[in-house]
Amino acid sequence: MSITENVIRIREEIRKAAIAAGRDPASIRLCAATKMNGTPAIREAIAAGVTCCGENRVQELTQKLSENAYEGADIHFIGHLQTNKVKQVVGKVSLIHSIDSLHLLEAVNKEALRQGIQQDILLEINIGDEESKSGFTPEELFTILDTATHFPGIFIRGLMAIPPICQNPGDNDKFFQKMYQLSVDITAKKYDNVCSTVLSMGMSADYREAIACGSTMVRIGTDIFGARNYAAKQPQG
Repeated sequence: MSITENVIRIREEIRKAAIAAGRDPASIRLCAATKMNGTPAIREAIAAGVTCCGENRVQELTQKLSENAYEGADIHFIGHLQTNKVKQVVGKVSLIHSIDSLHLLEAVNKEALRQGIQQDILLEINIGDEESKSGFTPEELFTILDTATHFPGIFIRGLMAIPPICQNPGDNDKFFQKMYQLSVDITAKKYDNVCSTVLSMGMSADYREAIACGSTMVRIGTDIFGARNYAAKQPQG
């Protein structure tokens, strides 16, 4: 199937999953994960109705911005962000999904203040408590939120998670449900620069289950663009 056909199919699957969960399909946004896909593929996805592109690598983001690859869509950064590359991302994207440490939070705040802007971000939660993944633990979340109230350069729009790789449908439901509860719990407190409206969870293998558990944004790459060729040499960062 073509990229256009894939986008149409996935948007319909999102609609069906939302209705099955008793939710408004308009409350779930598709973010096309564009890692390792070039400008022509991204433009085709946008022409097919994609309104949000998520980039994983700073070097790719910079190159594609220079090519106007994302014209007509919001740009999000969804990959691991190193503090030494914060200047290349802050102010260039509308939302950073992957704030996974206090050090990174401080760096983004500092750069946003330098630019005279307020950067929208999500806090990444290591919901599966995996040693191989970064992110805050659920237990750390409210301490971080309390600290973030002193950072005027950032606005926390919600949470993001990448649960463990699932082998069967439903394997990650417990993690998705826990993320949803954390998102709800945030709303019980009042912070000047926190508004828990975005819950970014669910990818190609499990986005239907994520929607059933309350996701408001699904990040889909393979099901739109096809399998990535990791054997090919790719830019770092």
